[in-house]
Amino acid sequence: MTQTLDQIFVLAAHRLMSYLPAAFHPLCSAILSVAAIIIVFATLFALTTWLERKGLGRIQNRYGPNRVGPCGILQPIADGVKSLTKEDIVPITADHAVHFLAPVLLVAASFLGYAVLPIGRNMVLVNLNAGVLYFFAVGSMMELAVFMAGWSSRSKYSLLGAMRAIAQMISYEVPLVLASIVVIMQAGSLSTVSIVDLQAAYTGIWPHWFVFTPWGFAGFVLFMVAATAESNRSPFDLPEGESEIIAGYYTEYSGFKFALFFLGEYIGMFATSGMAITLFLGGWSAPFSFLTWVPSYVWFFAKLLAIISVFIWIRGTLPRLRMDQLMNLAWEFMLPMALLNLFTAGLWHFMAAGSLRWLVCSTMVVVPCILLSRGLKHKKKFQVRTYHYSQ
Repeated sequence: MTQTLDQIFVLAAHRLMSYLPAAFHPLCSAILSVAAIIIVFATLFALTTWLERKGLGRIQNRYGPNRVGPCGILQPIADGVKSLTKEDIVPITADHAVHFLAPVLLVAASFLGYAVLPIGRNMVLVNLNAGVLYFFAVGSMMELAVFMAGWSSRSKYSLLGAMRAIAQMISYEVPLVLASIVVIMQAGSLSTVSIVDLQAAYTGIWPHWFVFTPWGFAGFVLFMVAATAESNRSPFDLPEGESEIIAGYYTEYSGFKFALFFLGEYIGMFATSGMAITLFLGGWSAPFSFLTWVPSYVWFFAKLLAIISVFIWIRGTLPRLRMDQLMNLAWEFMLPMALLNLFTAGLWHFMAAGSLRWLVCSTMVVVPCILLSRGLKHKKKFQVRTYHYSQ
């Protein structure tokens, strides 16, 4: 019964396929899987927007959505209808084709990453041998979409916002990829399915998740910080800093196109969080051996919702960084820590298991972290400006 419940969606898909000719099975299976991913994560997007607004309202001592439906639960539907019915305004001098394709490409790139994420046991759209490489290759399309949006608008505000966004995304994509390499080194595979299977074992009641190692914990923290910056989430939401640059690269967008940018950022955040779960938190595996009877997909979405809650908490509590602080964090702290973590993971692999390995590897993570953070803290400040007024 437990195994049947865990594989209920897989069995249902196979049952549907049995009514079709064998020649149509690959195509219909792909259509069913893609439709399921789009429906599930689009619904999660709507639910998350409501949870975020309610959560931020609670943090900031206000109500949040409370008019449309019970506790404002229908607010995402009202927002969707509003976006669909608002006028679509395109600047006269804009490149209309590129202006239209930018948000479409952003959403498409965000959804393509889900193809290699194991959402549950035997629940992955494509089991690629280079699944992690595919994920990051597809994710790099988002930079292209951002540049297309800023350039095609023919607006200095949009172009400047796009340049800031691309600089931020490229800067944090380097530590993002380096943080994931430690997992690839230990797993010996680029397949997301193999990485999850390796973490699905237990010693007693404790799982073999990579996050429960010094290099794994450091890699997870670095990965999530970089993912926050990649998703333009607070405190890294400089590309759309309203007080500085209007609305960033989508200043000239309105109506449903603006909603597509909003959707793409959230879907990209879910995808990156799903990759973090796959690499460091055991994917769909249970946190304790006595909880393996719970369906595997439940654990994946439980971990995803927990990470989303942290994103909301951070947005409601931390102020926005300055641009120099953001770039210094990426190149002077994140990058050196990610490189040092690679050496730590290699040393962990070759040292014999025991307390000495834990001590040495923990020291290699903690000491550089303290030194690098103190270096950032005591870095030379900007000189005080002296203003001279005309007499």
